Amino acid sequence: MKKNLFYLFALICSMSLFIACSDDDPDYSTVIEGEIVGNYKGTLDVTVQGQSLGKDIPQKISVVKAGPAAINLSLKDFSFMGIPVGNVELSNCGLSKKGDAYTFTGVQKLDVQALSCTINAAGTLENGQVKIDMDIAAVVNGENQQVKVVYEGKRLNGSESSEAKMLSFTFDQNNEANTIVIEQPKLDEATNTFTFRVLDEATSEELKALVPTIKVSEKATYSAEGGATDFSQTVVYTVVAEDGTSAIYKVTPPSKNSLMKFSLDEWESVKEGSYAEYWAPLPTDQLASSNGGVKMVNGSANPVGYPVMLEEAGYKGKAAKLVTLDARGNALTAKNAPLASGSLFTGKFNFNFMTAITAPLKMTEFGIPYNKVPLSLKGVYKYKGGDNYVDGSDKNNIKDNLDIKDECAIQAVLYEAVGTDGKEVILTGLNINDSDYRVAVARLADGTDKADWTTFNISFEYLEGKAYDKEKTYKLAIICSSSKEGDKFKGAVGSTLIVDELEVLGE
Repeated sequence: MKKNLFYLFALICSMSLFIACSDDDPDYSTVIEGEIVGNYKGTLDVTVQGQSLGKDIPQKISVVKAGPAAINLSLKDFSFMGIPVGNVELSNCGLSKKGDAYTFTGVQKLDVQALSCTINAAGTLENGQVKIDMDIAAVVNGENQQVKVVYEGKRLNGSESSEAKMLSFTFDQNNEANTIVIEQPKLDEATNTFTFRVLDEATSEELKALVPTIKVSEKATYSAEGGATDFSQTVVYTVVAEDGTSAIYKVTPPSKNSLMKFSLDEWESVKEGSYAEYWAPLPTDQLASSNGGVKMVNGSANPVGYPVMLEEAGYKGKAAKLVTLDARGNALTAKNAPLASGSLFTGKFNFNFMTAITAPLKMTEFGIPYNKVPLSLKGVYKYKGGDNYVDGSDKNNIKDNLDIKDECAIQAVLYEAVGTDGKEVILTGLNINDSDYRVAVARLADGTDKADWTTFNISFEYLEGKAYDKEKTYKLAIICSSSKEGDKFKGAVGSTLIVDELEVLGE
């Protein structure tokens, strides 16, 4: 039904409407040129069979002189219900004076395809205001339709701004109603369409309750079609410039995605035997740190401290502070692990005394089960590289004070959880960067110093010859380190990475 009505309205508006206008012959040139000609800013109301099909639809009309007692009215780039219709031309409409007002009328009959109708139009111009009433008796596919279109507008002075842009469209995360949003809206400028993402479990009621923050051009206004902002369906906004120029923006229903998130606000104090107490991020079944390996030297005569600490002043709440430590002061690590970089990761630290002595990197077991297709790794961080760069890769020839600037490392690795032999795959510090079981990686490109909180949003890139296979099982490892080559016992003593709000978006 509505489709037929829209077809009727669109077809009418796309044609030249008035061919039979009043043919009075007075000369109103002075009034037309001084008080009538110009652009008008106003709105359309459309009613079909007594039912409103569109109310307060923004529309700009141009009036030009057609003769001593006639005018042309045009609606440029007219759109209806978010769909462009084209230009509407009201041509050679003769004026009649009635008191201080000027009136015009027109009648047209149409018989095109499945549409036949009679259009009766009447307009009034007075004190810079225009009003046009169109009564349309139509037959569409044999069905009688009564359509009424009313336009009301005000003449502009010519100095008004014509910019009609939606400058930003966001969901403020400080508003509890918006916490289901996991990726802020992005604008496709080619189509003026915003897309965004919400949690997989978001309900229709929660989508209806979303509260956007909208900024438009200076002196412009905006409105949602029908006044509704139900984001479970497409929402159409019209931005109207000060001079009546308008633009349509759409917000499509959001994609639903999973979110692996670690706010790093919750920590627990760990005290094991004679080892010095240290902090561990929660949940401990998903997050681990290099503290689990350094603990053994912090119960001896020459403790080196812990490389991962709770940072009270995070980006939001608390955060993790990762520091590269010189471990050569302890006899247990001086030879085998001369440098201890701060490392925070998803997975577990599988401590074993003999492994700690012979192959310490093997104790970092990266990754937790993950059953989504990862899209991006997000978070915030600050970083300051230390001054004394140490190369401890050759335990027999450790070098100090090298002219090398340290960098941090932040990455996420998706890898196959089951090997070709059917056994569980566990990637460690020995092979997380080169294993053939790796499928996709999101890696921070710039690990240099950042004095202020810096956000990152890194897309996963699939390794050559690799693709996601829904028939396989995977693990996901998020790894943050205060020295990017800490796994080779290279880095600057004192390098400090503070990281917060780690997230992996998946679908």
